[in-house]
Amino acid sequence: MLLLVTVSPMDLVSLLLILVFFCDLEEQNPQFWNAKGKEALVTALSLKHNFHLAKNLILFLGDGMGVSTVTATRILKGQLEGKPGEETVLTMDTFPNLALSKTYNVNMQMPDSAATATAYLCGVKATYGTLGLSATARRGQCSTEKNNEVHSVLHRARAAGKSVGIVTTTRVQHASPGGNYAHTSERNWYSDAAQPADALAGGCKDIAYQLVHNTDINVILGGGRQYMLPNNITDPEYAKQTGDRLDNTNLIDEWLKNKKNAKYVWNKAQLDAVDEDTTEYLMGLFEPKDTRYELERNAETDPSLTEMVEKAIKILSKNPKGFYLFVEDNEAKKALYEALTSERDTMSVVTADHSHVFSFGSSSPRGNPVLGLSTKIGTDKKYFTTALYGNGPGFAIDSNGTRPDININITSATGYTQQSAVPLSSETHGSEDVAIFAKGPMSHLFHGVQEQSYIAHAMAYAACIDPTPIFVHLGMFSSTSLTHCFWITLCHSWCKQFRLV
Repeated sequence: MLLLVTVSPMDLVSLLLILVFFCDLEEQNPQFWNAKGKEALVTALSLKHNFHLAKNLILFLGDGMGVSTVTATRILKGQLEGKPGEETVLTMDTFPNLALSKTYNVNMQMPDSAATATAYLCGVKATYGTLGLSATARRGQCSTEKNNEVHSVLHRARAAGKSVGIVTTTRVQHASPGGNYAHTSERNWYSDAAQPADALAGGCKDIAYQLVHNTDINVILGGGRQYMLPNNITDPEYAKQTGDRLDNTNLIDEWLKNKKNAKYVWNKAQLDAVDEDTTEYLMGLFEPKDTRYELERNAETDPSLTEMVEKAIKILSKNPKGFYLFVEDNEAKKALYEALTSERDTMSVVTADHSHVFSFGSSSPRGNPVLGLSTKIGTDKKYFTTALYGNGPGFAIDSNGTRPDININITSATGYTQQSAVPLSSETHGSEDVAIFAKGPMSHLFHGVQEQSYIAHAMAYAACIDPTPIFVHLGMFSSTSLTHCFWITLCHSWCKQFRLV
């Protein structure tokens, strides 16, 4: 007798995943978990504070990388490797020190990327939509910029003689990288074409202009070509596009002026051809605006984030005084990172500017696809995805005024928009804390729950960078601060003289 049973695609996927799970008997044995617990305990007991001077500083910024996003990323990584996914370990999961960062702005519970960048890069919380300014400044009001500028750790690192760089998958004028060098009351003033008449008359400079003229940055890699070029110059890659600027200034040429061993590139072949040993300055702008998503990237013409980071570190690390590198979108490969840096003298911090209204859960078996369906259906008798948004463009109703039904074929399609509870043209940021992962010299400073602005203070302290503004002006220049920087610097110099480091 032949029995035919009809099951939904989701039921079939769930059944297969459950069967796979129960085929793996290792995790059902208590000894497995006892061994893992012992291993983790041994690691914890062997941890020691690293009091070395942080010669190098690297800040990896995952834009919108809330805790739920980290979890989903971990599972997806494992599933792409043919595993259930939940047991996967990300590189940042291995960092020994962890803290939480409170992301609110001075005037907003839900933060934006500009004010948060001011916090974690400059050490000062700011007003929503402003960049590199204290909270006295008002968004879009040029007259409030003067005398309210605050400087980033990157800026102070350059003043201390270190090489500095920015690598991003966004436009280099975007709020997150822009917080390293710009001071503006409006985060969207990418070029002078975006500035209103009163801002131009008031002498306020656009972000692209400040990129070239504010801080002497050694390496700049990302997108944002159009904001650097006049509107009468055709883009080198797209014949129908031109620059954006109204002042007839080619900021790429301006940046190249008076710089020794400087190069500008706009595609992967040109980047690959750059000789790190003979290059002191490198600007690479690979798209008119943001670079393409990894799934859409042309590997023949567009460099990956990992390739950009590798090139940047090789150029910056030639400086005997060390370097500061800001990387937005922490995709850099662990093996590459470990090959190019040393935990002994390099402080590495991974964090986010804010979270998103992204939730991840519901009834799902082990190994359920991150972008798959819950095995539990809603009260409307329809399936829903385990990954959901509180608001955004994924809100939809069918012709009957109800939520449309979905299946695994729909949700796994490229370009599918996850469901959301409230209709908005784009989803909003979240307001909850985000994680800080840290390793390297003085990384134990990251602990507990901290204001987001603390990140810049801890990084500057670890490298003994220009302590006066960050400690004296805030009443924090104590004997402890002096002792750390004085003795660490003195001992490091002595050890270096005798080749002990």
